[in-house]
Amino acid sequence: MDDQVQALIDALMSGDKHRRTEAYLQLLEMTKSPVPWAYETWDSFRSLLTDKDNHLRTIGAQLLCNLAISDPEQRIMEDIAAIMEVTRDPMFVTARHTIQHLWRIGLGGAEQKRMLLDVVAHRFETCEGEKNYTLIRYDLLVGLRKLYDSYPAEEIRKLAAELIELEADPKYKKKYAAEWRK
Repeated sequence: MDDQVQALIDALMSGDKHRRTEAYLQLLEMTKSPVPWAYETWDSFRSLLTDKDNHLRTIGAQLLCNLAISDPEQRIMEDIAAIMEVTRDPMFVTARHTIQHLWRIGLGGAEQKRMLLDVVAHRFETCEGEKNYTLIRYDLLVGLRKLYDSYPAEEIRKLAAELIELEADPKYKKKYAAEWRK
């Protein structure tokens, strides 16, 4: 790992919120493309998933989701359960930011995409009754749309249509479907 990446990770762990935010944004941008240092940082990011600081929990989850494209060993398959726990975080903003990044796991390859579709479907089906469940469902469907736009596969479109059909409220069904008409 080069000095720049190490400095960004050090800044993430610092108590300085401004430095942490700047480092987070830079790491997020860097990990949108494959990086050679994924495994050198993986355990550090995974350890953040259970940190007492909700900001660090979502940062860890988002960076792991982004690193799926740099993960030929498919470590993400082992860590998906821990990431999904963050989608149920008591701090809704933490959960929501994690949900909004889940789709990037599907960019890691066919097996990762299949696993992602399974966990997204399960999360969609089981969130009813949670506070803000309509936002959770919306974000899951928007993520599927982003994945479809990046990796057009009929199974993604089909799953989205099936999930939209599960929504009983016509208002939300219409809102969810609108994401797929774009």
